[in-house]
Amino acid sequence: LLIIDEYSLFFSNLIIAGAIAVALLAYPYFEKDEDQNEEFYILLMTATLGAVVLACSNHFVAFLLGVEMLGVSLYAMIAYSVHMEKSAKFPLEAGIKYLILSALTGAVTLFGIALVYAYIGTMEFDAIPAALEAAGDLGPVFVIGVLMIVAGAAFKLSLVPFHIWTPDVYEGAPVPVTAYLATVSKAAMLAVTLRLLLASNALEFNVVIVVLTVMAAASMIFGNLLALLQDNVKRLFAYSSIAHMGYLLVMIIAASQIDGALSVEGVSFYMLAYFIMSLAGFAVISAISNSEKEYDQISDFRGLFWRNSWLSIVLITVLLSLAGIPLTAGFIGKFYIFTSGVEGGLWFLLTMLIIGSAIGLYYYLRLIYIMLQPAEDLANDPAANAIPLGVNAVLTAMTAGVIYLGVFPAPMIDTLQSLARAF
Repeated sequence: LLIIDEYSLFFSNLIIAGAIAVALLAYPYFEKDEDQNEEFYILLMTATLGAVVLACSNHFVAFLLGVEMLGVSLYAMIAYSVHMEKSAKFPLEAGIKYLILSALTGAVTLFGIALVYAYIGTMEFDAIPAALEAAGDLGPVFVIGVLMIVAGAAFKLSLVPFHIWTPDVYEGAPVPVTAYLATVSKAAMLAVTLRLLLASNALEFNVVIVVLTVMAAASMIFGNLLALLQDNVKRLFAYSSIAHMGYLLVMIIAASQIDGALSVEGVSFYMLAYFIMSLAGFAVISAISNSEKEYDQISDFRGLFWRNSWLSIVLITVLLSLAGIPLTAGFIGKFYIFTSGVEGGLWFLLTMLIIGSAIGLYYYLRLIYIMLQPAEDLANDPAANAIPLGVNAVLTAMTAGVIYLGVFPAPMIDTLQSLARAF
């Protein structure tokens, strides 16, 4: 059911590190609540176990177990603050939306797995090519099953048109849970999806490539365009994540034209970079928020540079990295995408990537501009409060990671090349 290799160990370590960072953000966030919130950490551990199972999956049974362990825990985590006083937040609504849509896509995924098994008689990822060869032809039942599984993965990755839950759930969930959704949940699903597509040779089917191409292009364009309209930082990050998952999909599609090892290396590096950037961004929001009040409107960040220089420096570094500015991890990640796209001849997707990145640059710089404006009302300024030690540790580690991977990426690239060759 599970396979333990360099690839699964890399993503498992990433998932566990992300869970630890979220726990450090969650403790001060819920500190003002009267309860001790032990159950939150039980849910966090259960979700993380499900994410690790996903990252190590080599079988559809393990895939389903991982998805359900992760998903069921997330339903409760998203709605966890329903009994706490929060301003203009709807955690229960967010939890129900995620529950209903996740259950729907879970059923679609399960039916897709049933179709694949009915046609080829195996549930092991790496046994699919031999089973297809024995079957003699590529039947429509198998193709439909694969597409239904891809649809389930696209939901967890927030790819258009399965992205509709993302902004509402990001906004309604507590900040630490939003950070978990944006990092651990996506990393786990990306790990198992890439393994499934490469091990099963699904990228050799033209219909799969066409569907992935449409989703990638739509995610890059619509994600960035809709981010322009947002006045809430969590919603802005939500639409930004849709665009970034579209960028990642370019490298996965390129694996159909080039050596799969380069795609595995590039996807792993970009996911690592996005993981660090997202954790740092949500840690900034968490530093000025708690269970009683979240400061996540763009207007709440006006003059942040003058109110708390450290938080503004972290967020500016994150935004520049998300935009792909040189000397940041995001730039190296974008370089991988362009390399994969050029070698694979994916000129249409590269054009969409350039257009999307240009749009993204505007709303990232807009937030930076707002932070650099003169501060107005400093009475009861949440940014003036002392930053909890755990949150500060996350801020420092993630910011250092963004800069280190952008300035000196060679050691990590060597590690990922070894990982890709072993894959």
